[in-house]
Amino acid sequence: MQRHFYISDNLDELETVEHELEAGGISIEQIHVLSDSEAAVDQHHLPEIASFMKQDVVHSGEIGAVVGIVLSALVLAVAYWMGWTDTAAGWIPFAFLAVVILGFCAWEGGFFGIQEPNAHFRRFKRLLKHGKHIFFVDVEPEQEDILDKVVKQHPRLKIAGTGEAAPHFVVAWLHRWHQFKRTI
Repeated sequence: MQRHFYISDNLDELETVEHELEAGGISIEQIHVLSDSEAAVDQHHLPEIASFMKQDVVHSGEIGAVVGIVLSALVLAVAYWMGWTDTAAGWIPFAFLAVVILGFCAWEGGFFGIQEPNAHFRRFKRLLKHGKHIFFVDVEPEQEDILDKVVKQHPRLKIAGTGEAAPHFVVAWLHRWHQFKRTI
């Protein structure tokens, strides 16, 4: 999947674009609006991204986990080279320490990420401050034509580039989850 970003200053138009995309076969789980005007986005019933995803928790947590893996491997290597694993305690305390270090580093990375904007959205920070809205759509290759056709009908949408989209299985799971919630 590929993510297409567009810039707009008109939420009414974005609402129309969203309806046209859905009518064309692109599910609501593939469409998102990033804006500093959360109340206005909600009034237009546009699919706003979760506030959790506006922060860099996941990306920073992944970086913390990588650091944790390196430090954990270092702990295990030092314990082995120093001969500490040949004692009666064996590997257990060092394996436990390695797991604790890995968990702490991932947690600390995520905690740091809460304080930072999402790495994928940083480039739009200035536009958001000036009242613009970022409309983005995750599409499969076979849905590119639908997106192009709809976007051509709305010349006020400014193309802002492409990026890495959510994995297909995530979008499919969200779609099934929303269908399940509607049946309850």
